[in-house]
Amino acid sequence: MSTRLKKFLYYWLPLILYCLAIYIQSGLPSIEHVPSFEFSDKLLHFCAYAVMGILFHRAYQTLRIKGDPRLLMLISIVSASLYGISDEIHQYFVPFRDASIWDAVANALGAICGVYLYHKWFSSRDKSQAQGLDDQKQKV
Repeated sequence: MSTRLKKFLYYWLPLILYCLAIYIQSGLPSIEHVPSFEFSDKLLHFCAYAVMGILFHRAYQTLRIKGDPRLLMLISIVSASLYGISDEIHQYFVPFRDASIWDAVANALGAICGVYLYHKWFSSRDKSQAQGLDDQKQKV
């Protein structure tokens, strides 16, 4: 299997399938039994788009922008947020669904949080691996 195909299957296919799943779910009638605490739907939007932001970040790490962490984070957040806005527009035209600006806000905040936390985790992991290599070099 070629390197490009492996990269696509590992980094891009999960993002594509996740976006497709959200699109399909948004085209279905609204779920009647959402957890009953206040703003639970906003929490669901937040979490779903935090995952999407992470998936965008992972996929974009395969591009040339991977060398610019700020740009990588910004484009990941913007991509997930724009998808969230387009999802709300899509829901506006689906019978028994409604669009909400607050859902779009929850989507964007989730994307911001997911990308930020993933970036922090990823960069701290890289630093600890680099530190481990430095420690090994010092022992030799």
